[in-house]
Amino acid sequence: MKGRIFGFRRGSKTQNPNQVIVYVEGVDDVKKLIGFTTEYKDKYGNTYIGRVIRHHGKHEVRVVFVPNLPGQAPGDIVTLRPPSP
Repeated sequence: MKGRIFGFRRGSKTQNPNQVIVYVEGVDDVKKLIGFTTEYKDKYGNTYIGRVIRHHGKHEVRVVFVPNLPGQAPGDIVTLRPPSP
């Protein structure tokens, strides 16, 4: 399953660099995606692993990454997979 990074979770004066908002393509009920693993690969070959922690509207989810994503990540594609048993 694929998704696109919208941007970092932010307020009017703050930004949470470890949390991003991801738009999930082709899914109507994103509440089922809580707990899924997310993978982002940058152009240098680095891989960032995240986890879906909450829904954010009808088609977006909130994902926590450790370590934080680079600032060039918004707009790129991520892959979502079910959690491994």
